Amino acid sequence: MPLALLALAIGAFGIGTTEFVIMGLLPEVASEYGVTIPTAGHLVSGYALGVVLGAPIMTILGTRVSRKRMLMLLMGLFIAGNVVSALAPTFGLMLTGRVVASLAHGAFFGIGSVVAAGLVAPHKRAGAIAMMFTGLTLANVVGVPLGTYVGQTTGWRATFLLVAGLGVVGLAGVAKLVPEQPRPKGVRIRHEVAAFRNVQVLLAMGMTVLGFGGVFAAITYITPMMTRTAGFADSSVTWLLVLLGLGMVVGNLVGGRYADRHLMPMLYVSLGALSVVLALFTLTAHDKIAAAVTLFLIGALGFATVPPLQKRVLDQASGAPTLASAVNIGAFNLGNALAAWLGGLVIGAGLGYAAPNWVGAALAASALLLAVVSHTLERRGARGSDVATTGTTTPTLV
Repeated sequence: MPLALLALAIGAFGIGTTEFVIMGLLPEVASEYGVTIPTAGHLVSGYALGVVLGAPIMTILGTRVSRKRMLMLLMGLFIAGNVVSALAPTFGLMLTGRVVASLAHGAFFGIGSVVAAGLVAPHKRAGAIAMMFTGLTLANVVGVPLGTYVGQTTGWRATFLLVAGLGVVGLAGVAKLVPEQPRPKGVRIRHEVAAFRNVQVLLAMGMTVLGFGGVFAAITYITPMMTRTAGFADSSVTWLLVLLGLGMVVGNLVGGRYADRHLMPMLYVSLGALSVVLALFTLTAHDKIAAAVTLFLIGALGFATVPPLQKRVLDQASGAPTLASAVNIGAFNLGNALAAWLGGLVIGAGLGYAAPNWVGAALAASALLLAVVSHTLERRGARGSDVATTGTTTPTLV
């Protein structure tokens, strides 16, 4: 794998840390600003919606400059947003800083996925994408637990200053290691948008929204779920997040390995198992050991879907992959926002902190249904092409 993938992984590490660390600090942030935990959950959904909006906008703007320069500009925006979050005197300004940082997220991963895939041979593209996303998963093993620990011991504002520092390292990594690439020739926004007429691209994005939304329904409120339902001490949240992150690393690498060989079967297995495990989490969340094991499985199964879903979009939008790739990252975060909102609703309705797991199970099962529909349509289309090629027709009954 090219060394440039390390630079992309460094940037992904910083972005992943700021995206997920807020979940370990929701009680502290809510307490300082005098808001409820479901209200503080808007810092998760607001970030996610910022990714959804920022992904296409920043990617379209990025067509005017080289991909390397755009990646550097995105990291600069990310740094600025985290500094605002760290210094925000009010909850509204804190939310604004989160949104500013989120505008860089989708375009960075979208453009980065295209860059990563272009650095290797076609049969290694999912593995290259997974390598970049390893930075995101490692953020959950190192960055998020460290940020949670720092936030709980020295104040959550220090965490966001630390994250801004990670952004500086990511910016330096991109500047140093990513090769200079000219602005793509012949790129037209109309051509990029045309990719969304492909029903398979839309189905893949639907799977992204629902499948990863299932994961976020559970992990958005993981701190109160583990402390108030499972009975863990507040100090245990750090190692529980490490466990979740380890699951993400394992799932991401396994998903990247098998997506290059058996993409749709990989999605069937991961989405099906994810829906079952999330449903079981409503029960296992009441036992410490069972809750910890389930948390690892959710991380593994959730991130096992990331490389195949991203590769699915790149394959189906092969003629114009950049915008589709970025929008699919936005789709991940649209699922995050939807799940955080729905999870907050069921908690606010008095159903308990384990109730969002039912929401997650339903979302993951819906994603599995879309995968079945997508694969069925693809096979029918392939059979139709074979019939057209051979000049035969299939008899019909009237």
